[in-house]
Amino acid sequence: MKILVIATHPNIQNSLVNKFWMENLKKEKNVTLRFLDELYPDRNINVKKEQEFLEIHDRIVFQFPFYWYSMPSLMRDYFDFVLEFGWAYGPKGNTLKDKEFLCGISIGAPEYSYQGGSYNNFTISELLKPLEATANAIQMVYLPPFTLFNTPRLTEEDLKKSIKDYIAHINNEDINHRKFLEKLKLKNSESSFIDL
Repeated sequence: MKILVIATHPNIQNSLVNKFWMENLKKEKNVTLRFLDELYPDRNINVKKEQEFLEIHDRIVFQFPFYWYSMPSLMRDYFDFVLEFGWAYGPKGNTLKDKEFLCGISIGAPEYSYQGGSYNNFTISELLKPLEATANAIQMVYLPPFTLFNTPRLTEEDLKKSIKDYIAHINNEDINHRKFLEKLKLKNSESSFIDL
């Protein structure tokens, strides 16, 4: 599986998690990393080039720190310009159909704060609904995100574990429920019993 990681971080020099993740993702043979802040410091995104990268990969990972319940502005620009009408959506806009859409997110607050009654009041799943809707609109398969909470308080051990977990997550074919169900169907055709 060919994986494209599109990453952004407006303050990468002071990043602990995203910088570490990117350094390690570069070593993965099946992963192509596009760090938007380095590629487009002037914010002038080469739309055609980015579309070419999207076309040749199977799974697209959008990696960013969670800012104000959303993504940093350069990632927003990427969505606004690269996922254009007639290419990603609209009449004849089905280039990304059935490709996989996954978020890799670092979050400063602890996980317990993202639930009803706590100070962020909503779950990460709820707050990512606009991205899930975007994936749906461009006919991609939305996959469960990889999330790392409480980033300012991580130990070195936590950080090392996070990259192993992140790489395992983005390579896990079973998180695509369609592929997983196909495997079950195949297994069921060979047996009269499905062990769920």
